Amino acid sequence: MNQTDSKPEQRPSKRVAGTLEFDPARISVTAAAAEHILRQIALSGQHHLRLGVAESGCNGYMYTLDYIDTPAVEDTEFEVADELSLFVAESDLPLVLGTEVDLVKEGLNSTLKFKNPNADSMCGCGESFSMGGQ
Repeated sequence: MNQTDSKPEQRPSKRVAGTLEFDPARISVTAAAAEHILRQIALSGQHHLRLGVAESGCNGYMYTLDYIDTPAVEDTEFEVADELSLFVAESDLPLVLGTEVDLVKEGLNSTLKFKNPNADSMCGCGESFSMGGQ
């Protein structure tokens, strides 16, 4: 940390500014999801959120969200809202570019939903997706 600043030191990263319009080269986050994510990051005691994918689920891949203190050097930073950036590992970029993250409320519950235009199909439970005919 810098002695004159309470924030962690910034490291060089690849930055991509977010937009509200669909752009296949970006990640977007709705206002409701951004507000929710900022609250969750604060509760976690970390400083950032990494969006990724893991091979799993009934359709091939599932989304992962990890609260992190310091992004990895190979992470790409997406500025998705005021004071909110999401980080994505370089290896996961082809699977998540163009994705919109939204906060959906169903009854008393709320959950983050991922709208990925690159996904060929989604599992019935909505937890996993496939790409490229997998």
